[in-house]
Amino acid sequence: MNLEKFKTQFSDFIIDNDIIGIFESPIQLKSGRESYWYVNWRNIASDVYLMDFLTDFVIEFTEILNLKPDCFFGVPEGATKLGVLTQFKWAKNQEDYKKYGYRLAMGRGKPKEHGAEKDRHYLGVPMGRVIVLEDVTTTGGSLIQTLNNLIELDVDIIAAISLTNRNEIRDDGSTVEDLIDKLSVKYYSMSQALELLPQLFIRNNIDEYITKKIQAYFKKYGQKELILK
Repeated sequence: MNLEKFKTQFSDFIIDNDIIGIFESPIQLKSGRESYWYVNWRNIASDVYLMDFLTDFVIEFTEILNLKPDCFFGVPEGATKLGVLTQFKWAKNQEDYKKYGYRLAMGRGKPKEHGAEKDRHYLGVPMGRVIVLEDVTTTGGSLIQTLNNLIELDVDIIAAISLTNRNEIRDDGSTVEDLIDKLSVKYYSMSQALELLPQLFIRNNIDEYITKKIQAYFKKYGQKELILK
C-alpha cells in the first residue's frame, strides 16, 4: 500500500468512528484553548475490536515509511494501550520471535516515590530502536516530556508518531514539529486536522456559526488557514 492510499483509508476510519467531531458549545482543551472541534481516541482505546484495526494501521504506517523498530512505546497515559498492543502484535509476527527477544515496555502515569530512576518511571524501559507513539499532538507537551525522559536514558528513538496532529502553533510561535526536530528525532503524523476537517464538513451539515468559529480558531492557532471548500 502506498502512503496516499493509506491516508485515505485511515481518514475514513477516523471519520466513520467519530474520532473527530464538532461541539455545539466550546470546551477548554488541556492547552487552555477553547475549541469547537475535537479529536478523541479514547473510545477506540476502550474497544478491543477497534484497537485491533488501529494497531494494524500503525504497523502498516511504519512499514510504508520503511522504519525498522525493535520496540513500540506509548506516551503515558494517553497512548499506553496503543504502545503495548502494537508492540505485542508486531513482535509476534517477526521471524525471530522468541523468548526474551522483544521488550514489552510501558511508562508509568505517575512515578513511584522510591527505587531506581528507570523503575520509578517505567514498567520495562524500551530497548533497541524505539518508535514512540502518541494519540493526539496539540502543543506536544506530553510527547516532548516523554522523549526527553527517554533521551536521558540513552534510548535510541528512531521516530515519534502521532495518530493525529491538530496542526496548531504553540503560544511561543513554535510547532510540535519544531520542538521534536530540536531533539534530533523524526516526527510523523498519521493524520492531520487540516486534512480531516474538510472531509468531516463534506459529510456533515455543519452550522455556519460553528464553521466560522472553527475557521477563526485556525486563524489564531493554526499552522495554516482551514480551507473548507
